[in-house]
Amino acid sequence: MANIGSGVYSVEYSKDALKTLIRIPRTTRELIQAKVDAFAKAPAQAANVKSLVGRPGFRLRVGDWRVIFDIDEGRLVVHVLQIGSRGGIYG
Repeated sequence: MANIGSGVYSVEYSKDALKTLIRIPRTTRELIQAKVDAFAKAPAQAANVKSLVGRPGFRLRVGDWRVIFDIDEGRLVVHVLQIGSRGGIYG
């Protein structure tokens, strides 16, 4: 994984990511949000995060769900771009 700073990041969700969060079951939504928040608080200790291949950004695995995000090091912000099922998110 690329070098990610050790500071505490804030989290911003895209409109697309928020739409997906609204549609999925509450327990899944809460789990995804908890994993994203945990990454934002301690990115150096993050598990299940990998750099994307062929495009900039990262992916966080949460069970059968994937969270695609980018990081703004200057502002210390995690931008959640997409959330989707394992089979459909990379297309």
